[in-house]
Amino acid sequence: MSFIGLNLTNNYSLYAVPAAWIIAFAPHFYAVTVFNSERAPGTPEWDNREPHSNLAKLKEAKLSPNAHGIYTRAEAAQQNGFQNLPLFAAAVLAGNFARLSPSTLNTTAALYLVSRIIYNVVYITNTTKSTANVRSVVFVSGVITLMSLFVKAGNKLF
Repeated sequence: MSFIGLNLTNNYSLYAVPAAWIIAFAPHFYAVTVFNSERAPGTPEWDNREPHSNLAKLKEAKLSPNAHGIYTRAEAAQQNGFQNLPLFAAAVLAGNFARLSPSTLNTTAALYLVSRIIYNVVYITNTTKSTANVRSVVFVSGVITLMSLFVKAGNKLF
């Protein structure tokens, strides 16, 4: 059996945890790019030596309303990704501890990663209430995917 060219008899699920970290961190790079490319002339660029001080520079940078929205949504998407990372890691570990099939672990991990990519894109580009609702549906779908691993692990261990 294969999924996106991967042999599902091999367990790749633990590799999905660092992949989820990268997916969670990616919106920050986009936010910094927007900040640096859209800031007002003569205002300081993003300074990675003191990243927390850059929030004060946000007002000074005088980003357009659109760029400001993209920046803040990208940073919020990153924060949400890191908030959900422990739940994902725990679900993958629970599934591995219960010795769920590699097919189940790989497919569930892949579905979660895809949901996080979609979530990031929808969150960053969102400008309407209906798109915000789509973002929420994608978020809940990803969480349900994780919860299914806990339930399957619990059922196997019970």
